[in-house]
Amino acid sequence: KWPEVKTLVWRAVQSNHPERAAGFAALTSWVELKDFDLIAEKLSIVQLPNEVKALQNCMAQLIKLDGTRNSKITAFALSAPQKINWVPFVQEVANLDWLYALGKKNEEALSAFVRINGKAFSNVDQQVLRYRNALDLTQNLETREQIYKGLAKCNSLSAMRTLYLGLKEPNIKQIAVDGLAALYVANPDFQGQMTKEWVLENQWQIADGAIRDQVMKSNPSRGFYTMYNGVDLRGWKGLVDNPVKRRKTSSDTLAIKQIKADSIMRKGWLAQGEELHFTGHGDNLCSVKDYQDFDLYIDWKIEKDGDAGLYLRGSPQVQIWDIARTNVGAQVGSGGLYNNQINPKNPTKVADNPVGTWNTFRITMRGERVTVYLNGELVVDNVILENYWDRKIPIFIKDAIELQAHGNHIVYRNIYVKELVPQPTYKPEEIGFEPLFDGSSLFQWTGNTTDYVPVNGELAVDPKRGGKGNLYTKKEYGDFHMKFEFQLTPGANNGLGIRTPLDGDAAYVGMELQILDNTSPMYAKLQPYQYHGSVYGIIPAKQGFLKPVGEWNEEEVIAEGNHIKVILNGEVITDGDIMQAIKNGTPDHKEHPGLLNKTGHIGFLGHGSPLKFRNLRIKEITKKKK
Repeated sequence: KWPEVKTLVWRAVQSNHPERAAGFAALTSWVELKDFDLIAEKLSIVQLPNEVKALQNCMAQLIKLDGTRNSKITAFALSAPQKINWVPFVQEVANLDWLYALGKKNEEALSAFVRINGKAFSNVDQQVLRYRNALDLTQNLETREQIYKGLAKCNSLSAMRTLYLGLKEPNIKQIAVDGLAALYVANPDFQGQMTKEWVLENQWQIADGAIRDQVMKSNPSRGFYTMYNGVDLRGWKGLVDNPVKRRKTSSDTLAIKQIKADSIMRKGWLAQGEELHFTGHGDNLCSVKDYQDFDLYIDWKIEKDGDAGLYLRGSPQVQIWDIARTNVGAQVGSGGLYNNQINPKNPTKVADNPVGTWNTFRITMRGERVTVYLNGELVVDNVILENYWDRKIPIFIKDAIELQAHGNHIVYRNIYVKELVPQPTYKPEEIGFEPLFDGSSLFQWTGNTTDYVPVNGELAVDPKRGGKGNLYTKKEYGDFHMKFEFQLTPGANNGLGIRTPLDGDAAYVGMELQILDNTSPMYAKLQPYQYHGSVYGIIPAKQGFLKPVGEWNEEEVIAEGNHIKVILNGEVITDGDIMQAIKNGTPDHKEHPGLLNKTGHIGFLGHGSPLKFRNLRIKEITKKKK
């Protein structure tokens, strides 16, 4: 009978007469799917509690009948004059910002925000930031319990810290105790002396005996530790000059300058509980301790037109700024290596949270390379940080972490660092040999520093990183004796370019010595001058002296005038004169215009294969004067 009474019911709902309440009551009993838009439009504008409740009941029934209308629900909710009426039906993670805005004034909306944030597990860093933002908005016990239970599922150091703070709340304490212990056990990367101490403060209240036993038996290294104690500025000092100048200054003069710098520091930097504030007046805040390789977590919050950054090993900088400042290029986002000139300086994406809200960095520095995650998004991927203070040398091996002073108020919290074991460095023992690669830095090289990266003291080639081109020495070499080791993967193909310019195909504009797993079936039909160790296209190499794939090979290359010798694992496999080899034309019948170059760069010529090199060293051969 609904079609017969629909007109009457809707007339009652639209009226201001006593039958209006009866109309809303009738809707709940008679509503159909085809009435979705009518119910939605009315729900978007009503304000009286009984009418809101009636229409919400109707909408709940409609959603049960057809649960595929999330997009329509979102559209109505976002445009509704009375947005709060839609809170029970908004279920999408994409609407979290909308719910948070409502939650600032409405507990029901905040509770929904917390509940839906629990589904946002694809980005734990943002998930934790949202939980912390919600904690700042409510003292409602039920909502706070919901938040701490959510934090207990977040594999994050910041989540552990927040749970630790929750130990101070009597009604939350048990949730915090159990959640903190569970996260400690589940995350070996976050197990350290500090986090174990957090858990042990209430060890006998851990409900799960097995988890308690695992905590007790753990024997972690120092791990992450705090750089800011929440009380004062111990562990920090004022800025004195830059690293280059400091290294040239006497210790007595430095001590005098440090007293003045510390006085300035105490006026501009303030410890305010969990937060470290820069007032906008003064110089950089510097760690007392110098750092080499490390993992760093830090939360930060800026104001409108804000500009700041983090100096790593005393050199600028991981950038922080208000992305609305398009006049200075801030639209690219925070997290980039702002002062780079040769290597990438901009972040790969914009991942900033709105000005006035918290952001979180995870910064890893290994050797000369920096990786930055901003709010859980990778924005800098293993990029070389250039030495701003002296571009003729690589970044300093060790120096302070600095919080930049840039004339703006900025707030930091949760500053945790873990020192990493430095990559092994290499220095040749042979007299006269110099390292081409010291195990940690590619400062002597140019070109594809994206695919060629230092890893554990080795030079690893990873074509999946998306780089282009070859890797060349900055310096040019003429006659030389080079030694190195290499480890092939199945079918690997690379090459050693010698006496080559930086542009063009090195095999022809210079010379290429083949580096190849020619034991692979894919290379069954090679020409003699294409096997490993050959001067490509010109002089063939003897075969059968490569070690099995996966083992390290030792190779020497001696280039003296037109004579080229290659020694593989102690066996001479190539030994020939270029002029003699081409007296009847090039064996591959191709033009090699650079074959007789007197000097040029040395390069690794990638062909899309992963492999590794190590212990690269070289001795230049100088001709004796007659």
